[in-house]
Amino acid sequence: MDAFQWDTREDCEVRQILDRIGDKWSLLVIALLDTRCMRFTELRKTIDGISQRMLTVTLRQLERDGLVKRTVHPVVPPRVDYELTPLGVTLHATIQPLVTWTETHQSEIAAARARYDASAVSS
Repeated sequence: MDAFQWDTREDCEVRQILDRIGDKWSLLVIALLDTRCMRFTELRKTIDGISQRMLTVTLRQLERDGLVKRTVHPVVPPRVDYELTPLGVTLHATIQPLVTWTETHQSEIAAARARYDASAVSS
């Protein structure tokens, strides 16, 4: 695999997509929507620390990328549901092994960080 395929140029499509799915909130939204359709307020209550604006931006970007579907129901007050598209489902299936790897190795990573931090202090 050629690392240069992940070009750092701003106009590189691969880099833009990786930046989107690797940002602070997108993967969490995708993981939550994998289990069921959710309303905006449900997502906001479930995701600790996300602002209303950031959730709106994240959902719009995921919708633009074809990963999330937004459905507006014609009721008063308006009800908006979000769910993964078939493409979004494939992304979740792709990232699940990474999450599993992280869970499996988190104690090793924590130990490595502690060793590094201890040696950095003594340097």
